[in-house]
Amino acid sequence: MFAKGLKDVVAVHTTIASVDGEKGELRYRGTLLEDIVEGKTFEEVAYYLWNGQYPSENELHNLNEKLRQGRLLPNHVVSIIDALPANLPIMDAMRTAISAYGHTEFKAKPIEDQAIELTAALPVIVARHYRNSIFAHVIQPDPELSHTANYLWMLTGNRPEEVHVEALKTYLLLTMEHGLNASTFAGRVTISTESDLTSAITSAIGTMKGPLHGGAPSGVIDLLEEIQTPENIRAIIEGKLKDGERIMGFGHRVYKTEDPRSIILRDTCIKLTGKDHWLDLATVAEKEIISLLETYKPGRKLYTNVEYYAAAIMRSIDMPPELFTPTFSIARMVGWTAHAIEQLSDNTIFRPQSIYVGAKK
Repeated sequence: MFAKGLKDVVAVHTTIASVDGEKGELRYRGTLLEDIVEGKTFEEVAYYLWNGQYPSENELHNLNEKLRQGRLLPNHVVSIIDALPANLPIMDAMRTAISAYGHTEFKAKPIEDQAIELTAALPVIVARHYRNSIFAHVIQPDPELSHTANYLWMLTGNRPEEVHVEALKTYLLLTMEHGLNASTFAGRVTISTESDLTSAITSAIGTMKGPLHGGAPSGVIDLLEEIQTPENIRAIIEGKLKDGERIMGFGHRVYKTEDPRSIILRDTCIKLTGKDHWLDLATVAEKEIISLLETYKPGRKLYTNVEYYAAAIMRSIDMPPELFTPTFSIARMVGWTAHAIEQLSDNTIFRPQSIYVGAKK
C-alpha cells in the first residue's frame, strides 16, 4: 500500500495518548484531557505521561527536586549557549544546546532521569539564549517557583502574575502530547536505531522547527491586534470574509469538530475574565467569528483550534513571536521523551519501503 507522507498508516501501538478527530477527543493515558487538566500542575501531568499514574506525595517531591536540579545547566552547556550568535534563531540554539547533553556521564543515567533533566533544562536554555539575543542580563532560575512560573521569570526578570502563570500552564498541559505527530515520529525513528535520547530530541526539535508543524499562532495575534476592541469585530471579520481571506485560528486538519484543547483554553480564559484585556477580547471575538463563519461558509464546520486561544495567552503575557514555537517545544518535550521511552521498551527499527518511479536505463 502506498500512502504519501505515511498518511493514515498505523506505525506504532502506544499507551501514551490517543487523538479522535471525529469525536474531538484527546486522551492522555486513556483519560480525557479535560479530566486531567483541572487542578493539576505541569509536574503532575508530566509524571502521569511518563509513568501512567499520578505521583504520590513523595514521588512528586522527588520529581520537583530533580526538576530544580535540572534547571542548573552544566557549565559546558552554558558556555555553548553564550558563545552562540545573538541572532541565531532560538530553535537552532535549543537543538545545539540539547546536543551538548550527549556526553558519557549524562547517557549513563536511567533514561527516565534523562527525560526529567531535559524537560527541566529546555526552558532555561530558551530563556538564556533569548536574553542573550536581546542583549539583556541573564536571569538565574528560582528554585521556589514552579516549572511554568520560573520560565516566565527567566524570560522577563519580573515576578509573573498568577493570571498569566495559570493561563500559560494550561496551554503547556494541553500541548504536552498529541499522538504520532511529525516531531514525535522523528524522535521515535531516531531512538528506534538504538541511538540516545539527546539524538532523538534533537531530531524532534529539528522537525518542530518546520512551519508546517510547529508554526506559531502569530496570524491570530495579528487578527486580535487589528480588532483591538469588541466594537470592531463584526466589521473587520466581515471585510476579510468578503475578500476571501482565511480567518486565522479556525479549522484543523485532524479535528472535524471543536478542538478539545481550544475548549479547555476557552474555559480557562473565561475563568480569568476581567483580569486581562486580551483574554477578554478573545472570548468575545470567538462567538462573533463563529457566527459569521456559519453565515459566510455554511457547512464548512470551521471550529476554533488551539492556536486561537494560545495566541490570546501569548499576547496577554507579551511573549514575542520568536518564542512561540520554543514554548510549544517546552511542553512537547514531555511527550517526546515519553514516546522515546516507550519505543525502547518494545523496539523495532523503522524501515518503510519506497517505490522507485524514475527512469530505467
